[in-house]
Amino acid sequence: MAGLSPDLLLQAYAVGLFPMGERRDDPTLYWIDPEERAILPLDAFHLPRRLQRTVRSNRFEIRCDTAFTEVMRACAEPAQNRRESWINEPILQLYSALFQRGQAHSVEAWREGKLVGGLYGVSLGGAFFGESMFSRETDASKVALVHLVARLRVGGYTLLDCQFVTDHLRQFGVVEVSRDEYRQLLAKALKIDARFQRDLTGSAESLVLQPTTQTS
Repeated sequence: MAGLSPDLLLQAYAVGLFPMGERRDDPTLYWIDPEERAILPLDAFHLPRRLQRTVRSNRFEIRCDTAFTEVMRACAEPAQNRRESWINEPILQLYSALFQRGQAHSVEAWREGKLVGGLYGVSLGGAFFGESMFSRETDASKVALVHLVARLRVGGYTLLDCQFVTDHLRQFGVVEVSRDEYRQLLAKALKIDARFQRDLTGSAESLVLQPTTQTS
């Protein structure tokens, strides 16, 4: 995928494709188009009670878009259950360019002035494509995800794409849909003029739990 630009990357997302690298030290990129796609229904997000208490405790300071590159690099670091990463240098450069254009965002968990967890993804119309998350403290990435969902709901998004089902996401109500169903959901979401909310009025917990009439 030599010469892949931010514009071409967005065009790929708009038809259901996304890129991944083989390894962090290999610049090669591959297009991925899964037969089954994982999504988190924004109108049926499950917030476990224990995590509700953690969100309510304000253990973490949540910021958005203040350390996008740092979040990406943290996501690419080796972890206990993941020695290798698909986030290579071309991925870092492409998504950093999208961030500069306001089409990629990070949700960050800070504690005592240190970045301890977070996630990043791409925003296009009413769809948000979650790319990766990391955690250096218990529940940090989970709290960031709750805050992401709150912001997406307030901002008018209808689709939160998680790419693949993981054990980490099962507790939140992630579901798999077929490629065709995903493309239908995506087409509807792309017609929406949603706006990513860096700041919230109200608690993330209440915004995630309140009823909504939207469909995702």
